[in-house]
Amino acid sequence: MLSLDGSPLGIDDLVAVARHGEPVILGDRARQRMAASLALIRRLEAAGEPVYGVTTGFGALADRAIPPEETARLQHAVVRSHSAGMGPPLPAEVVRGMMLLRARSLAAGFSGVRPELPAAICALLGTGLVPWVPEHGSVGASGDLAPLAHAAAALTGDGWMLGEGAERRPAARALGEAGLSALTLGPKEGLALINGTEGMTAILGLALRDLETLLTALDCACALSVEALLASPRPFDADVVALRPAPGQAAAAANLRTLLSGSPIVAYHRASHHAVQDAYSLRCAPQVHGAARDVAGWCRATVEREMASVVDNPVVLADRGELFSTGNFHGQPLAYAADALAAVCADVAAISERRTNRLLDPARSSGLPAFLSREPGVNSGLMLAQYTAASCVTQLRQMSTPYAVHSLDTSAGQEDHVSMGFAASLRTRRSVDLLRQVVAVEMVCAAQGVELRAPVHPGAATGALIGSLRERVRHLDDDRPLAPDLEAAVEWLRGGTWRAAAESACGSLR
Repeated sequence: MLSLDGSPLGIDDLVAVARHGEPVILGDRARQRMAASLALIRRLEAAGEPVYGVTTGFGALADRAIPPEETARLQHAVVRSHSAGMGPPLPAEVVRGMMLLRARSLAAGFSGVRPELPAAICALLGTGLVPWVPEHGSVGASGDLAPLAHAAAALTGDGWMLGEGAERRPAARALGEAGLSALTLGPKEGLALINGTEGMTAILGLALRDLETLLTALDCACALSVEALLASPRPFDADVVALRPAPGQAAAAANLRTLLSGSPIVAYHRASHHAVQDAYSLRCAPQVHGAARDVAGWCRATVEREMASVVDNPVVLADRGELFSTGNFHGQPLAYAADALAAVCADVAAISERRTNRLLDPARSSGLPAFLSREPGVNSGLMLAQYTAASCVTQLRQMSTPYAVHSLDTSAGQEDHVSMGFAASLRTRRSVDLLRQVVAVEMVCAAQGVELRAPVHPGAATGALIGSLRERVRHLDDDRPLAPDLEAAVEWLRGGTWRAAAESACGSLR
């Protein structure tokens, strides 16, 4: 069980709660930390002092004073009015992650709200209920206002919960069935629930975890391709790779050395006549895969920094007795990171597809049959699998267009620079899914190519990978519909059995 005490969370925590349903509670330390800022908000409200979002309107309406008898109504009104999203609902894991991160930010004690708010979020997470939150509506500054408002509206009973088949269920009824009461909001509490970057942070954090896993799978696919194409592992030598002191490159090369260690195919090829230098998609794999790892590392630091941040507005510094209007809700750091990861997905997918193309081309595959079919002509083999990979790569390239440079003016010019980080993060999540499909194609083709090198066998680790894949995807003898095979390979990569199989033979991969 995860206890929110105001301390920073990491991506592992996000995945555990959002994806795997780990329960969450609000810790006593967080309740204590929240007391001082709440007391200050109540004093300022009682005194009638102008405080943004407490005794004033919002955005371009910040110059409108709100009378004391209307301040509670104001908080419910802002949640209702900002629940203006459109489109299909966000995946449940994204909404759960967004709510977890908002609860953590509130629990840090700088928002001036009651502990009942983060406690209500924790309770909702524990029921399995998920607010219905449409994917369009955030421009990534003033935070993810519309997505967070839809989640907040579900807590107050005004919104909807996600039902089976992605339909909307009235939140009030769903809360009652779960034994929960709708939340009544006090001063500043509506604003505090909706003003933050937690939507894009959750999306990007989950996508980043998947991409990091895929980059290891990409090394595995490359190792299979090296064996199938009778390529040389010499460019992966540790001393050679160390001449460029790049940590990602070193990690990718170490994986390739580990995976290919003791490979009979490599040993057989070493004594044969072959080209002095292999194609870049093979020889330069550590450099390309490694650069992707380095970018992912920077993006992880950016996301986890955001997860440790207080991104509310205004923030309450109780020890100084002051509220500050701030810009921490601006999602530009996440927008830049999302754009960088989308470019990474497009490029590593491209190098994977080039290896697949080489595997299928008898002019460049070092003796493999055309399209990896024992009977090419009658059979087309894996020809169309490469078409699918090429289609995905083209989409990925188009999707790598940056979002962070596309600011638009909102709120009557008050919000005159926005990040588009939410849309950028959603795009990157989809990019990771497309990359997984491209890597799955290389895995299927490379495994087929290695098996066609019989009676020479692969190494222990690559052999274990093929064995694990073959539990889901049979070797292709005569043509059959490939779609079920490719779908099965994608699900194999989505799970962890491929990694467990390889590491059972060669030890830990990076």
